Formats: sequence, structure tokens, C-alpha cells
Amino acid sequence: MSGPLPQPGQHAPDFELPVGPDQTVGTTQFRGRPAVLAFYPADWSPVCSDQMALYQAVLPEFERYNAGLMGISVDNVWCHQAFAGDRGIRFPLLADFEPKGAVARTYGVYDESTGMCERALFVLDADGVVAWNHVAPPGVNPGADGILNALEGLGNERRPVL
Repeated sequence: MSGPLPQPGQHAPDFELPVGPDQTVGTTQFRGRPAVLAFYPADWSPVCSDQMALYQAVLPEFERYNAGLMGISVDNVWCHQAFAGDRGIRFPLLADFEPKGAVARTYGVYDESTGMCERALFVLDADGVVAWNHVAPPGVNPGADGILNALEGLGNERRPVL
């Protein structure tokens, strides 16, 4: 059973997942800067392929806000490596493979009926607090506008009020 969806203002659950056979990436590596978590159902599916390709294309915009991006699904590291290589994806794709969907469950976005992650986005601030979240229907690419607006909002919070 999935836990509750972390809401804006709540600290996001910390995790570390494999991105390769001998390498892991997690939320604590992004402390001090914003992080974007993009949970998605599966490598190679048409909507997921388009969504991850879009994020690769707009990665320079995310980097303008000094934000790190992580894609997360229940596919294994070898599937992620093949998918990333085929699609030219250079940001880390994390394998929430075993125990299957453990991180997605802590974020409340594991779909028991399909055995996959839901299509969910989280923007975390530099302290690991949820600034924005969005869960999209499985067949809908949520795009990047919501992420960029949330990152812009983080920048606005840091500006002094005159």
C-alpha cells in the first residue's frame, strides 16, 4: 500500500536508488539546490518516451534554476541504460526495481493495480521540502510548465522584497 502523497511544505522522503550496477543517486545529493523528481510508469512506453525526451530538451531551463532532475520508474538499471542511450537522455534514471516500487510507495505514487509508478512530479526546494507536486493521468504527458513555474517560485521566495 502506498503512503500519503507528500504535500507542499512537507519534507520529502529521502531515498537512494541505483542508476547503474555500481552507482546510486538520491535526494541528499541534491541538498543545497532544488530537485525535480519525475516518477513515470515505464521506459519505452510512448507517453513516457515523449515525457523524458521533453525533459532532456528543457534540461538547460532546469539548470538555469540550478535544479537537478531524476527520472524514477520500476524498470531495472539495464532497461534504463538502454532507454537513456537510445533516447539521448543524460539525466539520471533511477531504478525503483527491488523491492519493487518502494520509493514510489513512500511518495504515495505506486499503482498496485499495474505494478508501476504513477506519472507524478515533485519539485523539492534546496532543503528537501516539497514546493510543488502534480499527479497526471497515465496517458497524459504533464509537460514542463508546472515544473518551471515551481522553480521560478522558489527563485521568487529568495528575492528580497523592496
